[in-house]
Order: sequence, then C-alpha cells, then structure tokens
Amino acid sequence: MSYTLRGRIESRLTALLPVVVAACVLALAEHRWWPVEAVGLMIGIGLTLDLQLYHRLLPYQPGWVALPLGVAELGALLGLMRLAGVAAPLGQAIALYAGGWLVAQLLAHVGFPLLRLGYAEDAGQLGRLGVFSVLAVAVALAAAGATAYAELPPVVHLAAGVLQGPLVITRREVLVGAPGAVVRGGIVVRANGVTIKNVSVVGGENGITVDGFRNTTLDGVSVSGAKLDGIHVRSASIRIHNCSVDMLGNEFGQGIDISYTMGDGMSMVDGCNVVGGMEGIVTHVSMSELADNTVSRTQMHGISMTEMSMGTIAHNEVRGALGVGIYCNDRSMCMVERNTVVDTKSDSAGGDQSRRGFGVLASFGSEADLRGNELKSNPVPMGSVTNSQIRATH
Repeated sequence: MSYTLRGRIESRLTALLPVVVAACVLALAEHRWWPVEAVGLMIGIGLTLDLQLYHRLLPYQPGWVALPLGVAELGALLGLMRLAGVAAPLGQAIALYAGGWLVAQLLAHVGFPLLRLGYAEDAGQLGRLGVFSVLAVAVALAAAGATAYAELPPVVHLAAGVLQGPLVITRREVLVGAPGAVVRGGIVVRANGVTIKNVSVVGGENGITVDGFRNTTLDGVSVSGAKLDGIHVRSASIRIHNCSVDMLGNEFGQGIDISYTMGDGMSMVDGCNVVGGMEGIVTHVSMSELADNTVSRTQMHGISMTEMSMGTIAHNEVRGALGVGIYCNDRSMCMVERNTVVDTKSDSAGGDQSRRGFGVLASFGSEADLRGNELKSNPVPMGSVTNSQIRATH
C-alpha cells in the first residue's frame, strides 16, 4: 500500500489509540507508570521513523514489511527504555508492544478498509476519524502525565552521616540519600510505592526488609553486615537496580532473597553486585527477572530459582561459587541466557553429588533452558538430577 505522510501518521496513531487507553488503565490500576512511558516511547519512535525514514524510503509498503519493521521498532523501544531508566518488566513490555503491533495489523488490513471504504485510495488517510484519534491520543497521554505528576510521592532527603535505625518507612515516599548517608540497623518498608535511592545500610537483622507491600524500588543502595539477608522480600513486588550487597563472613544469609511473590507480579533485580553469603540471589515461589548482576564467593549457590519459581536469569556473571553457580530447583522453570559462570568449586567431599561444582544445575522436577552461556573452569559445566531437564542451545 502507498501512504501519504498524513496517512502514515493517522493510521499509526489511530491503531495505537486502544493501546494508549489500555496502558493508562493498567498504570492507574497498578500505580506504576511504565506502561504509559512505554507507549509514549512507542509513539515517539514510530512518528520519528515515519517522518525521517519510512516516508522517504517506502513510497510503496508491502504488507510483509510490517514484520521486520516491527522487530526493528521493538529493539529501538527496548533500548530507549533501558537508556531512559523505564522500570518495566521485560516480558510485560514485550507483550504490550506485541499487542499494539497485532492491533495495528488487524486494523490496517481489515478494520480501516471497513470503516472507510476509500482507505486505500486515500493512501491511509482516515478523515475525521484520523483527526479524532490524533487528538484522543494527545489528550489521553496528557491526562496520564498530569495524573502521574499529581500522584508523585514526597521526596525525603537523608543527610550525610550515620542515622541509628532501624528506619521504618510507613508512607509512600522517595528516600534519597546524600553522599555518605548511612542507616545503621536496617530499613523496614511498611507502605506501598516506596523508593529508596543512594542509601547505605549497615547491620540489622536484614539490611532492607519489604514484607507484604507492593511497588518498592531500590536504586543504588548499598548493604553490608546484615545478620540474615541483605535484602529480604516477602509477598511483595520490587525492583532492585544497581545495588551492592556485602555478605562476606555470613555463611548462612542470602544477599537478596525474594520469596512468595508469585501473586504480586514480576520482580526485577538488575545491575547488582553481591559478594559472599550462602546464596547470592535467590527466589522462592516467585516470578523474577535477574539480569546484569555480578555474584561471587557464595557458599551454596550463586543464583538460585527454586520452589516453583519462574523467570529469566540473563547476562549475569557468577564467579567462585562453592557447589553450584546457577541453580534451578524444585519444579521451577528457568530461562538461563548469556550468563558467564566461572571457577565454581566442588563441595562434594561429604558425598553430596549435586555439589560437584556445577556451572548450571537443574534439580527436582525443574526445567532449565540454556542459551549462549559461557561456562568455564567449572568441574561440571551443566547437569540435571531428580527428574529435571536441561535444554541447551548456542
């Protein structure tokens, strides 16, 4: 089909209108604004490409071109979301984009020609419907932006120095630490929608505890000296970004423990450095994305998904784990992609053959799909026990 520039823009924005509405509803329901931010980026990418590229290079656009162009726009969207710091679960972001792309194809090939019989002859222009859709998209995004601004939580600044804790947060807020801000004795989150940025936590039973509350974000936090877990999450939804957790000398604690969150949506841990402890990053009965983390010198497992967990373990580096580098256990389903696992050490002297220094191990009815991992200097690169499956591709 041949499009005019106006036809391209009207067709794109009209097709995206239901996606914009769905994103606004989702954002209001979850009090998380990434769907609106993602759709805003989708629109910006699409309009830029229409104006600068497609209109010049594709005076005639065959139907099959929609697929490669859609894949390219998805890649651009995910890249810009990462650069902009949009805190979106990867799977949900891809699903939102895929839904929008599918709606656009159905409308372009079926819906628009039925709604406007001269759609093809008018080169994609939709007349009053197109003008209405452009205005509706602008109004919906403006309203969503105004609502998000009105609902911004208060910002609390923590001055440099040592604050004796435990610090208990009982309202929705953004806690921002100045350089040198330290909380001694732990932080406990007891409200939904809390964000903690650039705060160091020393000691405490757990460094940071989130139990039963949703939409917590930890960004740039540093935790050391916790008695049990560095970051302890139960029945909650959380995003942890660019953290540092030091559990050296604690043989029985976990660096980051996310448990029993299956009903609370996807949790994310990315860009963290965890050293020491029994397990570096562990999930129980959870849906999680664990990406771009560095885990080292753990005493049992570097990264573990267990107890019917589901999720992705991708682009992590696990070094010097004792027993197992990456562990998928107890009827869990794990996507293990493009990780580096090196120098895992055997701990099978007591007869436990599941601790022979596995780079990746699936156990007890679990399924692990491996793709593009680098497994070096491990006594056993990968293995499965007790009715588990490993499917490895390069």
